[in-house]
Amino acid sequence: MTLSEGPEVISAAQAPPREEPRLGLALLVIATAQLMLVLDATIVGVALPSIQNSLGLAAGDLSWVMSAYLLAFGGLLLVGGRSGDIFGRRKVFSIGLVVFTVASLIGGLATTGPVLIGARALQGVGAALTAPTALSLLASTFPAGPARNKAMGVYGAVGGLGSVVGLMLGGVLTEYLSWRWVLYVNIPIAVLVLFGVSALREGEREKGGIDIPGAIAVTLGLGSLIFAINEADTEGWTGGRTIGLLAVAAVLLIAFLVIQRRSTSAMLPGRLFQDRGRIGAITVMLLVGGGMAATFYFLTLYMQVVKGYTPMECALAYLPFAIGMVISAGAVGPQLLARASERSVALLGLGLATLGTFWFAALEPTTNAWAVLLPAQLVAGFGLGLSFVTATIVGVRGVAPQDTGIAAGLINTGQQVGGALGLSALAAVALATLDGGRRTPGPLTDSYTVGLIGAALLYLLSAIAWAVCVRPAEREPQPA
Repeated sequence: MTLSEGPEVISAAQAPPREEPRLGLALLVIATAQLMLVLDATIVGVALPSIQNSLGLAAGDLSWVMSAYLLAFGGLLLVGGRSGDIFGRRKVFSIGLVVFTVASLIGGLATTGPVLIGARALQGVGAALTAPTALSLLASTFPAGPARNKAMGVYGAVGGLGSVVGLMLGGVLTEYLSWRWVLYVNIPIAVLVLFGVSALREGEREKGGIDIPGAIAVTLGLGSLIFAINEADTEGWTGGRTIGLLAVAAVLLIAFLVIQRRSTSAMLPGRLFQDRGRIGAITVMLLVGGGMAATFYFLTLYMQVVKGYTPMECALAYLPFAIGMVISAGAVGPQLLARASERSVALLGLGLATLGTFWFAALEPTTNAWAVLLPAQLVAGFGLGLSFVTATIVGVRGVAPQDTGIAAGLINTGQQVGGALGLSALAAVALATLDGGRRTPGPLTDSYTVGLIGAALLYLLSAIAWAVCVRPAEREPQPA
């Protein structure tokens, strides 16, 4: 051994004590950012009546407070992921956080409906830049194996839990402070996250530039699809505007695929789809996203409309769901993945999610709701936690370092688009089951449980897709 080797050996021996706190900080930064972005899709929902009274929004415009965020978020996710791969993930992550923070401040100060809706759209732009780069930074910061699985477990828990936390936090802030605080609360969180960005490892960049025609086609195509889904809620699936938007979305998305085949700097490299497991992960996120959005929608309506819960009571009622998801994704999931195949763990989770959601069909207007809500939410939440962490790991596993951003964008896009599509479709089905349009507690509960059964069927369908796409022996290699 030469003299020059001595300090290197000492440095390597001393590395672990310094590395662990940095990995812990990196995970905290990424998980906090992801939680903030996901909860913002639902935190405003509980505050909508207060927003309408404060700003004098028309009923037809009120839905845009929610839709503007989802439209920009879902439509730009692939562009955000690819931008991180090319221009640097930490840089794009930080820019997205700054945009999101400024938009939150503008929205909180808004005195008119159009300003608030514009701020929500700008929040969606920031979220689309931050979310996929957060997942790709996690993959590049944590080494493959148990460390990354544990980090993915936390990330998966946060991704699924964010919607529940949004509903809970929205109820608390609206009832005890003001609807404006559902936007202001993002500012200190985002500032703290920005201070921790230096703990994240950049990873390799993709050489080349943005595929501008492809970026325009996929952004407008996904935006048109989400817009059509939102329009279907009010106009119906056979309405002229809905059909027109769906046609535009189909043309643009087909054009995007054609562009990808001919482009030398394609946004979606074909190598990403050579892994059947990744295809299964995207499919699961699409279907589970739809099931979760519908579950929260119908349960919230049941609790507030049928049972008369206040926003705060409704928030507390979601605690069992949150507890089940945190335990499974944050603790049990990574332990199971160290001992069993990814195929088995996800199938177990999706099976439990299906069982727990079918359990909600036992809800009645006059019965003790907690006798159903408590056990069913625990089972469903536990199962979804396992599903999220496993699908997230498989979705970015084995991807080239320079492609982690776009792979993460695909996972996030699946969840966002699936949520919008699944909710709209199941809401239409539930509405069609109302007996003569009667709004009594009995018919309303029956309608809501039909929607919940539909959500359970989506989970069952995702289990079938996972079983088909993921091979029985497939498993993340565990280093010694």
